[in-house]
Amino acid sequence: MALYSEKVMDHFRNPRNVGFIPDADGVGEVGNAKCGDIMKMYLKIEDDTITDVKFETFGCGSAIASSSMATELIKGRSVSEAMALTNQAVAEALDGLPDYKMHCSVLAEEAIQKALEDYYSRRDQTKSE
Repeated sequence: MALYSEKVMDHFRNPRNVGFIPDADGVGEVGNAKCGDIMKMYLKIEDDTITDVKFETFGCGSAIASSSMATELIKGRSVSEAMALTNQAVAEALDGLPDYKMHCSVLAEEAIQKALEDYYSRRDQTKSE
């Protein structure tokens, strides 16, 4: 049995939505000191819909694949749908990750959560001005 699914390998070799959004509405960065993976997610949101999402990830193949798949799962979705994305959903969409690599899907979930928190804090700041 292969260590990684074909979907993991595809998203590692051909990651989707790589890059950054200079005028992002929300940015989230997370890292795992134990493994050295760092993920940064950028969100563009219009009318409560994620119209664009990009990521920059420094890490292993599973971290890159998890970031790529997570962006695919939330692009075009509502903010509330993106907020509900779980690491388990990311791993399942990749046809699984080895147990010792599940932390990569957790990082993807956390990066999205942080980007959405940033979006809400910016939006609240604008409303109060």
